[in-house]
Amino acid sequence: MIGSLDLIIIVAYIVGIVAVGLWAGTRKAVAQDSAGEYFLAGKTLKWPVIGLALFATNISCVHLVSLAQSGFDTGLLNGNFEWMAAFVLILLALFFAPFYIKSGVSTLPDFLERRYDRSSRDWLAFVSILSAVIIHIAFSLLAGGIVLETLFGIDMYTSVIIISLLTAVYTVIGGLRAVVVTESIQTIVLLGGAVIMSIAAYLKMGGWAPMVQVLSENDQLDKLSMMRPHGDESGMPWYSVFLGYPVIGIWYWCADQTIVQRVLGAKDENHARLGPLFCGFIKILPVFIFVLPGLFAYTLAKSGQMDLSSLKVMENGKEVLKSKGIYTLMITQLVPSGLIGILVAALISGLMSQISGALNSISTMASYDIYQRYRPEASAKELVSVGKISAIVAVLFSLALLPLLNSYESIFNGLNEIIAHIAPPITCVFLMGIFWEKASASSAKYTLWIGSAAGLFIFVINKLLPGNPLSGIPFMMMAFYLFCFCMLVQTVFSFLHPAKHTVESRKLYWGSPFKSLEAPGWKGIGNYKFLSLLLFLIMALLFYIFR
Repeated sequence: MIGSLDLIIIVAYIVGIVAVGLWAGTRKAVAQDSAGEYFLAGKTLKWPVIGLALFATNISCVHLVSLAQSGFDTGLLNGNFEWMAAFVLILLALFFAPFYIKSGVSTLPDFLERRYDRSSRDWLAFVSILSAVIIHIAFSLLAGGIVLETLFGIDMYTSVIIISLLTAVYTVIGGLRAVVVTESIQTIVLLGGAVIMSIAAYLKMGGWAPMVQVLSENDQLDKLSMMRPHGDESGMPWYSVFLGYPVIGIWYWCADQTIVQRVLGAKDENHARLGPLFCGFIKILPVFIFVLPGLFAYTLAKSGQMDLSSLKVMENGKEVLKSKGIYTLMITQLVPSGLIGILVAALISGLMSQISGALNSISTMASYDIYQRYRPEASAKELVSVGKISAIVAVLFSLALLPLLNSYESIFNGLNEIIAHIAPPITCVFLMGIFWEKASASSAKYTLWIGSAAGLFIFVINKLLPGNPLSGIPFMMMAFYLFCFCMLVQTVFSFLHPAKHTVESRKLYWGSPFKSLEAPGWKGIGNYKFLSLLLFLIMALLFYIFR
């Protein structure tokens, strides 16, 4: 299954990436005792590195494994999460990034304090650290563990402990500089591996036309559509994508420390804007190189060219197909020896980049948003030490969560179900904060508290009482309904407790959305306005083609 050449490639890659991370993080002496250098790479990051790092932190083992699974199960449908992200990245570039850079903040909770008050900062720091541990680390470890266990027969917990500890070594020692340098390399490896898999599946199927023919024979042509009608059994009709995804996406791409930390480390506003746009263009690829191979696997299985017997298990006396392991099966059945090592290295790249990005953001928030509050006189060296300890604790806690999260049949759906209940209040206070002058500090505080409590209550009720009326609401629409509730809460409390702006907070909202376009930007093709429009038009065309 896994030859000696493949093993050599895999081990060499892991050793190499750890070495590069340690080199990048320690080549400047200041990295060890300067908080700004350690957590934000001295704010020297340029747009290509930002864009690649954003993509690498976003695309993890979860995406490689679960997007292939979703392609097998539902076709191109979950590609909506990839392409809708491009529109949200435009929002990050145009409206959010300028404020983040001008305010000089190190964390997004810090930004909320400057726009609202300390209570908002404290709550966002707590929720952000918790979500980073669960969403960015634990789910990635779970996906990676499943793949490595299937490929090598190694106990899932043994493999993920080794990988997570190796990743923690260079992340804890080297800080953000080590993270973004390794993430840039890992993005290239990850994309290369995904392209290899796509080509292998395409050639095995014999092209697009044979796939369409097999889908037609099995009455499954709707798998090629990304815009599903009302009542579709997937639970994700077209309107839920346009109503629910922005709620999830704005939190993830514009208000989540793990993702946005790369933007906070930008050299200047132009680099902070072009980095997300560059990532937006890269986000076109996952539908073709992550989701589509899963659909090819489905058609190959239907045409008898793939053996799925290893994915079948007995449950309640019936044979059930567990598609969670489809990507691993594709690696072993479609790819020749030698290339298998590259593909597994790509999987490990996704796992390590996700862990490293999340650990760096956790350490930053733990130091700036929690520790420094109670010890404002803390030295830069002390903050760095606290950050390192926090990262180690986060790894251990994430590992402890794996048995609980492994109960989800689909990792991708489980991940997004959790996000749908966390994101609405955070998305609300950020949007209202930068677009509405009257959004007050008290209203933000109550929205975060009440909105988070409502999301947690509904999530728990749906788990404990699966037959209740709310359990039938798809997670995308649940995110939208919770967001509308949070908008109502913040609006009401903004009038009950009017805003009292400080000199600083008056600079942190747009008097008009068009104000964000007043900055001229770079001349020529690198202008953020031109690139935003180009990306928008390309995405609109793609959605029209695959509607």
